This record gives sequence, structure tokens and C-alpha cells, in this order.
Amino acid sequence: MRIAYQVIGQGAFDLVFVPGFISNLDLHWEDEGYSRLLKRLSAFSRLILFDKRGTGLSDRVDTHHLPSLETRMDDVRAVMDAAGSGRAAILGASEGAPMAMLFAATYPERTRSMVLYGGYAHFHKWVMPPERLEAFIETAETAWGTGATLPNFAPGRVDDAHFTQWWARFERLSASPTAAAALARMNAGIDVRGILSMISAPALLIHRRNDARVDPDASRFLAKKIPNARLVEIPGRDHPIWTGDVDRVADLIEEFLTGERAVAEADRVLAALLVTRIYDTTRMGDRMWSERSERFQEIWRSLVGRHGGRALSTQGEMMISRFDGPARAIRCAAALREAAQGIGVASAQGAHVGEIELRGPPVGLTARVTMQLAAHASRGDILASRLVADLATGSGLHFEDASRVTLDDLDEPMALVRAMSEQHLEPDCRARTKTTEPAVLTARESEVVTLIADGKSNAAIAAELRLSEHTVKRHVANILLKLDLPSRAAAAAFSARQPGPDGP
Repeated sequence: MRIAYQVIGQGAFDLVFVPGFISNLDLHWEDEGYSRLLKRLSAFSRLILFDKRGTGLSDRVDTHHLPSLETRMDDVRAVMDAAGSGRAAILGASEGAPMAMLFAATYPERTRSMVLYGGYAHFHKWVMPPERLEAFIETAETAWGTGATLPNFAPGRVDDAHFTQWWARFERLSASPTAAAALARMNAGIDVRGILSMISAPALLIHRRNDARVDPDASRFLAKKIPNARLVEIPGRDHPIWTGDVDRVADLIEEFLTGERAVAEADRVLAALLVTRIYDTTRMGDRMWSERSERFQEIWRSLVGRHGGRALSTQGEMMISRFDGPARAIRCAAALREAAQGIGVASAQGAHVGEIELRGPPVGLTARVTMQLAAHASRGDILASRLVADLATGSGLHFEDASRVTLDDLDEPMALVRAMSEQHLEPDCRARTKTTEPAVLTARESEVVTLIADGKSNAAIAAELRLSEHTVKRHVANILLKLDLPSRAAAAAFSARQPGPDGP
């Protein structure tokens, strides 16, 4: 049995992350929340990640003879041995929590401390009663790979088209439908209540107060039964550890494991918000409209990134993005208006500058005002507050005065401007230049990334370079980490952009 694992970070101690129901080491880096969590954890630890047997990149298992919890728990020890870790802190999330607890009780000499997120000791009592489990398994068997299980884990993200698409791929590439159903049945047999008093390692328990999957009473029970355990309940409904306020979770873990808080970032910053609204004026039909809407959202994320912004969220047909300057926001708005016309949909956009919260979804006065501006904007309009034009002075952008409007949250009417036509906006879609020095690949890593670009698998690369497949996997992980890339496909694209030995 081969277990896929990855090691990132160079902290003073090891931290083993035991994932939940399913996982995939490659796909984790393609989700913004997941990758942020892993980067935060690896900033203060040597983070050891792995896919449990039967999931992700690890070997599949015989669904008629599934491994016991004890066998899967022992995989933690095997991964630590392979990674050269004698003693580590253990982070168990969701279904990974019972594995972490069993490991801590079985191998106290190898457990530095333990963090349990959204954990439980008995599946049927705190996760799903038998009748709900059968309904979940039926969904897994008939609709696995479509994202149909998302409401069971993160109901707050079901309207996020980008996340829903990622979740569907996450299902498909983490387990087969048969394996998913079998793993669900295996997890249903979990009951580690009898070993809780044997855990001697210090423990931190984190649970969201309105967790949609695991009853918060599960962690309250653990806090009473595990010696030296402390429970922190945080706001939130979505269950996965990488959703919601990821920084809050990472802060709690870092403070518990290191005794220190992370260097505090500013909670509020001045930023330019852009709200882009699209709508159908031609009555094209639900199916065609859905296809064009999804296509535009893909374009929106791409253009926001190319203009140095950050896509924050989608709320229906409203797309909210953030920029560190109003000129970038307006130039991006011009590019988005042109893109909308190109695929046959209408757009209306609003821009405003104000203080926003760095963490969590876009809420507060600035967000509400910007959304109202987008709602007031006519077809093709880029409607902005006067403050946007004032701060964009000297940028070469042109604005014309628009009528004042009375907005719900303001005592006085707001002075508005309208961004002029595309030729005046001069949209600049060039990628922002990074000020940091590029990471340097070793000669071997350069060979590997070139072969990735040729479309070769790890096995084929291993054969060509006369290496073990395990060594190739490690090289691929290091390449993605050094280049800050989310996937093998991105590494292939990076290689294709590099000049050859004789120049471009």
C-alpha cells in the first residue's frame, strides 16, 4: 500500500495534517481557502500532508475489505517515518479527528500535541443518524462528481459557481463513487469514546458554532473527556476547515502550538471595490443564459487577476472584486464591459473606495454602497463615486459627472461620476510585475518540469530520468512550492513560457 504525502515548510517542529472524508494533494492548492490555510500552517511548522489510503493520490483499497480505523491510523505513523519525523503535533480535521485521537493515545511518545477541528468521537451520535447516512450514500452513488454533496458540507458556498465546480472535481479526483459510499459506511462505524481518557497530549479543540455537518456538542463532549483539552468555538456554518475565516483557525492553531500569535495584519484597509452585474436583455433561455453566465464568471476571475485585483465573491449575478487602487478597478471594469459584449450579455458596474474588512466575505458600508451603485448603473455603465475620480487623478482616466443618488445607508445624496468610453479608459491588462526575485529551480527540477510540459506522467518521468517515482513526486511538490503554482498544468504552462537555451 502506497500513501501519497507532501512536506512543505521549514518550521522548528513537525505538524501532521490528517484530512477529513476525502482529500487530494494536488487539488488542495487550486482552492484559495485551502492553499491559504496550508501556507499559513507551513509558515511556522514543517507541515506533513497526506492522502488517506483509498483517497486522492494514495492507492485505492478493496471496497469489500475496507481498512479499519486502526489500520488507517497507523498510516500516520508510516507517513511520519517516511518523512523522517520522530515526534509531531497532529492536526485532525473532521473525520481525521478520530484518527488523530487514536494515534495520540496509541503513540504518546510521538505526539507533541493535538489540534482537533470539527471533530467527534461517535459518528451516528454527532454527524448523521443511520437514516440520513443512507440518503447521503444514495446521493454519493448516483451523483458523485457533480458537486451534489456540497450542501452537506458547505451550504454557504452552493451559490459560488467557481467553488461548486472545484468541489465537483474534488469529489471526482479524491475517490470513486463506489469508494466514497464505502468510505462513508466505514466512517459510520467510528466510535473512539473509550480511548479519550488515555490521551495525554495537550489538545486544542476548534468547532464552528453552527457547523452544518458535525454537531458542536461533539467537541463539547471531547473537551470534557480528554484531559488537558481546551475548546474554542468560532462563528460559522460551513464545515470544511479551509472555508470561512481560515485566518482565525490558523491563528488559533499557531498560538496553541507556538505560544505566540502571528504578526497581526491590519483588520481593515482602504480599498477600491468593483461590483459587476450581468443580465440577459434578449430572453435567450435558461440554458443558454446559464452557460454564458458561467463563462463570464470565468472571464471575470481572469481579468480581475490580470489587473492586480482579487475576486472576493459572487452573489447571484453580482460579482465583487477588490483592488488596491481605483484606477486598476476602473480599467478592469472597462475590460469586463468589453468581455460581456463579446459573449452577448449586458453588464452594469459600480465602483467605490472605502474601508473594508480584510477577512471574511465583503460586508459593511463600502460593500453595500458599491452594490447599490451597480444596481443603479444602466446597461454598459461604469458608475462610480466622486471619490473614485478624485483618487484616480493623474491616471489618464476620464470621467463625466452623473446625477446624485440617495443610497440606503447614507444620510446625504452621493455625488457620482461615469467612466467614459473604452478609448478614454485605455485598459491595461498586463500582469503586474512581481518585485520579488523568481525562485531558482535545480537542474534536476528543470528537467522534471520540462518533461511535465511534454505531458509525461510521474512514472514516465521516473523511467526517463532513472529515478524512483517517489523521488519524482517529491521533485514535483518542490517545483510547485518554489514557483507558487497550484497544479502540474500550471507548471507545464510555466515551462512553455520560458525561453530556450538560445533565447526566445
